[in-house]
Amino acid sequence: MKKIFAYVNDVLNSYRDAGLLLFRAGLGGMFMWHGFPKVSGGIEKWTELGRTMSTFGIDFAPAFWGFMSGFAEFFGGFLIMAGLFYRVACLLLVFNLAVAFTSLMLGGKGLLRASQALEVGLGFFAALFVGPGRYSVDEYLGLNDTGIQGKLGKERCIAK
Repeated sequence: MKKIFAYVNDVLNSYRDAGLLLFRAGLGGMFMWHGFPKVSGGIEKWTELGRTMSTFGIDFAPAFWGFMSGFAEFFGGFLIMAGLFYRVACLLLVFNLAVAFTSLMLGGKGLLRASQALEVGLGFFAALFVGPGRYSVDEYLGLNDTGIQGKLGKERCIAK
């Protein structure tokens, strides 16, 4: 039985980067889809969305906060898909989803309604530690390395 698990692990590990690409494309694309109506909705949509910040005692500039939420979803989703500035995009989305979760819970919507924001936020929090994988712009630019130089500079400092 142990040999079967070892074999399955070896096979699946060989597709790790493809799995990360699928993860990035799927979730990033969905966040772009959800964020586009928010970014393109205009000042009225931004103001409506930004009023959520009153849950935290922030009553000023609701249009700004609403736009920033849509920006985080749409452009954060794009960055996740591309694997560009991946960890920054993960942090942006974790923050956005933490605000959504907290405002839903404090607004009395309950865990059933707020759970999606929590679940996806935890996924992006975990992705922050995993990184975008080999098939990403960050990898191409050398931003996925722990070394100093990337592929576009001198040779990589740390061999993979």
